[in-house]
Amino acid sequence: MNEPNRSGQREGRNARAADKHAATDDMIDSKPDSKRDYSMFDAELSGAVLNIQLLGRLWQWLGPHQARLILSALLVLITSVAAVIMEVIISRVLVDYVIMGNSSSDMPDLGMITLTQWLVEQTGMTPIYAAGGLFFVTLVLFTVVGHFHRITLIGAIVRGLRDLRQDLFKHLETRPSSFYDKVPIGRIMTRVTNDIEALYEMLRGMGSLIGEFVPFLVALTIMLSTSVKLTLVLMLLVPLVGLATFFFRRASQEVFRIVRNTVSELNQNLQENLSGIQVVQLSQRAQRNFAAYTQINKSNRRWEYRSINLSTVYGAFNDSLASIGLGLIIWYGGGEVVQNQMSLGGVILFTRFMNMLFTPVVMLGEQLNVLFRAMASGERIFQALDWDEQIHEPKEPIDLPQRLQGKIEFRQVNFGYSADTQVLKDVSFLIEPGQKLAIVGPTGSGKSTLIRLLGRCYDFKRNMIFLDDHDLNDLRSNDVRCRIGVVLQDFHIFSGSIIENIILGSENISRQQAIDAAKTVNADSFINRLPAGYDTQLVERGANLSQGQRQLLAFARVLAADPEILVLDEATASIDTETEVLIQDALRKLMQGRTSILIAHRLQTIQEADRILVLHQGRVEEFGTQQELLDRQGIYYTLHKLQFQDSSDSGMDMDLVAGIEHSPPEPS
Repeated sequence: MNEPNRSGQREGRNARAADKHAATDDMIDSKPDSKRDYSMFDAELSGAVLNIQLLGRLWQWLGPHQARLILSALLVLITSVAAVIMEVIISRVLVDYVIMGNSSSDMPDLGMITLTQWLVEQTGMTPIYAAGGLFFVTLVLFTVVGHFHRITLIGAIVRGLRDLRQDLFKHLETRPSSFYDKVPIGRIMTRVTNDIEALYEMLRGMGSLIGEFVPFLVALTIMLSTSVKLTLVLMLLVPLVGLATFFFRRASQEVFRIVRNTVSELNQNLQENLSGIQVVQLSQRAQRNFAAYTQINKSNRRWEYRSINLSTVYGAFNDSLASIGLGLIIWYGGGEVVQNQMSLGGVILFTRFMNMLFTPVVMLGEQLNVLFRAMASGERIFQALDWDEQIHEPKEPIDLPQRLQGKIEFRQVNFGYSADTQVLKDVSFLIEPGQKLAIVGPTGSGKSTLIRLLGRCYDFKRNMIFLDDHDLNDLRSNDVRCRIGVVLQDFHIFSGSIIENIILGSENISRQQAIDAAKTVNADSFINRLPAGYDTQLVERGANLSQGQRQLLAFARVLAADPEILVLDEATASIDTETEVLIQDALRKLMQGRTSILIAHRLQTIQEADRILVLHQGRVEEFGTQQELLDRQGIYYTLHKLQFQDSSDSGMDMDLVAGIEHSPPEPS
């Protein structure tokens, strides 16, 4: 890094600028893509352990909604107590007090017998009606409070995960093109959809589990105070339920994974065949594809049967344990009743509390499986959130004027998408304001890469690309991109109306400006023929428009934005001759007063270019006017002759082009 020279103010400013630039270069090159481990996005994380740190990070999104969570916890306590009280009313009040007339038992009744007696005295009702009314009120309380507990809990979870999903989406939107070049889109979508859903299932299950364990503890306390021996006998069955749940989850985990995989294979096979149905029918592959689908379907059915068998055995085992527990209660409790050691209501209370002992253990086993899957999902989500790859912005950016001149300069640009592959090699050229530059060359020569670098889609070193004599690394990427209008061959249409696809949410473009832009590029005629005109809704990727109509819409979008620099990347390659004639005049108006870059294989589209740049194997082979390149009789001369020659000479010139493709590049 250069040390500031204190002998003069100008030298000091230059030195500080050099320091800042050097720091920027270090920052850009601090972690090149070649050193990043993109394979982690393809790895299947197990989530085999409870990650407390991950749960702590998750609280960052749940914390703002903690008031709802606290309220939900209070409501679940009320619900749990109400659930226990209902069982006490049935056994101790209705059976012991009302039917058996026994109110002096040492068994706890939580004050329900006293409350029933008070209701009888105050209202004059019979004891059975008083007990029934008390049970009804408790049931209503249990139902209403339980409903608000679930609503409050789910509301807090949904709001927290909504914020997490938005932050994740916003983070992914700012990742550079280099990230999406190496990470499959499907893996990214899984993090935003399936993994967030897994966290939702975990958090909701944990809330439900808490709601089951509170009655478990209350019931266990009452049972111990009633009969320690019978409680301990029943508690011997609880570990058996836990072990059964553990082994079932362990055995079913692999089966369920294979079931999910076979379902995915079925969906993939179905989507592949239906999306390519015309090819399937024309190539008479219907029977062959059906046979392949049948094999996958049979595999899915076989594994589905295994999962059903496991679930059936597990359910039958738990039912058997419940029956054994009921038998123990009747056998031991019946003897206690005969010996006047326990009331009949106490025996009934044990039978009612038995489910409160077993259900939380079963749910705990289920939730552990969900928890481990959610841990893996959480790791994937935070892995994406922590991915710091981005286009580096300047610390002290230069503010561009309201209107650019449009001067573009590339100075000895060397660039590769990976460290071991150079796409551009020592590329230099200058485009004066308002000039039209055409870029031609064989596939893979680096034409589109030039445009991606100009649009700041990738990081590159300083002093290589300049816009109006400003280094692109000194400009905000958004400031650069809003000054460049790009029309690609594969034009993306968003779901929405035509007018929305032209304006793209810009506050600087009015509806009338968008309509005027469509008229200029001759898109107005086909738009007005649509059922709702400019308000016609377009489906995904604009499938209800033809390729030519989509391209005309692309021109309208760029013209409405009014950029100073226009880039056409094979923009007319998919348009028929009649449509191309319509837009040529519009293109002349569109390029008037703008710096324009045209990338094309069809040389007819670049006849009016001021300069032509010929790329070959990432190098500038030729640069000049069309006449200068024709006089030189190099690569452009060969391409021009091939496209405009008589068909009788096509074989000779094709061999010539093939020779150029395989010969060593000429000096620039």
